[in-house]
Amino acid sequence: ESIDQEYLIKLNLLQKDNIRLREILSLQESSTTESITAAVISRKTGGWWRQIILNKGSNDGVEIGSAVIGPGGLLGRVNDSSLFTSSVTLLTAPESKVGVWVDRIQINGLLVGVGDDYPSLILYTKDPDIKVGDFISSSPSSTLLPSNIPIGIVKSVDERLKGQTTAKISLLAKPQVIDWVQILRVNTK
Repeated sequence: ESIDQEYLIKLNLLQKDNIRLREILSLQESSTTESITAAVISRKTGGWWRQIILNKGSNDGVEIGSAVIGPGGLLGRVNDSSLFTSSVTLLTAPESKVGVWVDRIQINGLLVGVGDDYPSLILYTKDPDIKVGDFISSSPSSTLLPSNIPIGIVKSVDERLKGQTTAKISLLAKPQVIDWVQILRVNTK
């Protein structure tokens, strides 16, 4: 029990330090004030991997741009909201682009949907040491999403083309089987 208490105290101190440092750097806070639970009520016809429709909208506090997570991690972002519903562009959609962080090699990249189950990670660094099994999360320097939301694991690394390295990512939250989500409200001071 003492060890658990020690870990909780350390976690609390790290969270406070993270908030303080993000404020110094004028970055969006990574902690959320609350989340909104929503059910998936529809999927885009002919493109289930592109968009989902949720049963919560602006009347419930949903805002365009909010992060949407499911079991495992990030699914996408709210792209439209009516009074009672909202639509989410999934990470697998070709129009999806999200800044990500590759933890092991401490580098930022861009996750781009390509219209299948495995979005592409693009790294613009010369000869990055990315490997199958590397974990990626939302970028700590993102202004669009809270930082450190789990996203996926590197499934395969592609050949280097025109100064960039690409990799296929296996998402932790599987969009095709999601029926309930959490919409994150980000604390902006």
